[in-house]
Amino acid sequence: MPKFSANLSMLFQEVDFLERFAKAADNGFSAVEFMFPYDWPAAEVAERLQRHGLRQVLHNLPAGNWGAGERGIACLPGREGEFQDGVGRAIEYAKALQCPQLNCLAGLMPTGVDAEKVLETLTANLRFAAEALAREEIGLLIEPLNSKDIPGFLLTTSAEGCRVIDAVGHANIKLQYDIYHMQRMEGDLVNTMTALIGRIGHIQLADNPGRHEPGSGEINYDYLFRAIDNLGYQGWIGCEYIPAAGTEAGLGWLDPYR
Repeated sequence: MPKFSANLSMLFQEVDFLERFAKAADNGFSAVEFMFPYDWPAAEVAERLQRHGLRQVLHNLPAGNWGAGERGIACLPGREGEFQDGVGRAIEYAKALQCPQLNCLAGLMPTGVDAEKVLETLTANLRFAAEALAREEIGLLIEPLNSKDIPGFLLTTSAEGCRVIDAVGHANIKLQYDIYHMQRMEGDLVNTMTALIGRIGHIQLADNPGRHEPGSGEINYDYLFRAIDNLGYQGWIGCEYIPAAGTEAGLGWLDPYR
């Protein structure tokens, strides 16, 4: 049976962020994830987790100036010091929240920079992060995103993500496989996950088109969840989707899995 975590950056946006923990628990979730916790004191977030009996299963490394359009800084030459400081900050939060994995967004391909230099920067930064997180027994993930929603993103397919993981050459890095992004980029979801299951550290979901809840689009999620179970995946599946008509109104898809 799949285990689902509520992504609080996407779900329950009807209330303020710190109120979403209660909403997640009230709607049957036992785990949560979100993109960035850094606007709130770690102790305050930890208290919400404890109060509502929730596990924190994932958040991201700092990703630069999100409001200005940055989508990660790991691939940007000249930002290595900022990246390393961000790893340290992420570790502080992960330890306070007892979060076992951190995701790294590679970033947008910078203009006027040699592609080889960009990949070298990404590889070196990920190796630094993998080593730093391993010392704290925290896993590192790298996530490909689709180029239709995020033009210019450096890693856009599972194969590209795996090539970077191979280049990093560290045991403490795995793939974050987002079903929505990979459906848009490459499809063939079950065959791809079957081939990569030993390299996948976390799965996220949304349907396509629209990035809404399962059952709203073209992906056969009943079949897909059975396939994931049959592969022996023991991790969480993050519900990182945009509710089509309010979060609670769209949670009926979860009923067979509660």
